[in-house]
Amino acid sequence: MASESKIYIFEEVATHNKTKDCWLVIFGKVYDVTPFMDDHPGGDEVLLSATGKDATNDFEDVGHSDSASEMMEKYYIGEVDASTVPLKRTYIPPQQATYNHDKTPEFVIKILQILVPVLILGLAIAVRHFTKKE
Repeated sequence: MASESKIYIFEEVATHNKTKDCWLVIFGKVYDVTPFMDDHPGGDEVLLSATGKDATNDFEDVGHSDSASEMMEKYYIGEVDASTVPLKRTYIPPQQATYNHDKTPEFVIKILQILVPVLILGLAIAVRHFTKKE
């Protein structure tokens, strides 16, 4: 007689997001990968970055082998309630100061493109004139 799978809500699974306590949701199944953290070929950072979300795409994008999929069976602990899994989260990049190229008017750039070479030429002529022996 097969035992029934435990059903977890997503919020509970998402709390297991540390090196010593790491659960992942892949293909709607919950895996406790804590014992595998040190052995994962990509390192524990890869696994930790997949916590708190549905890691199915992360798992598929890497192209894991069939043996990797079979190995996952020993870490299987239950299913996730699909109705509690949030929609795909959008990435919000950290706030950074951005360069606004519109602050420098185009005519200033054109003037500098002419003025800088003229100043260099003038400086070269002045150096030649004042260092020339008479």
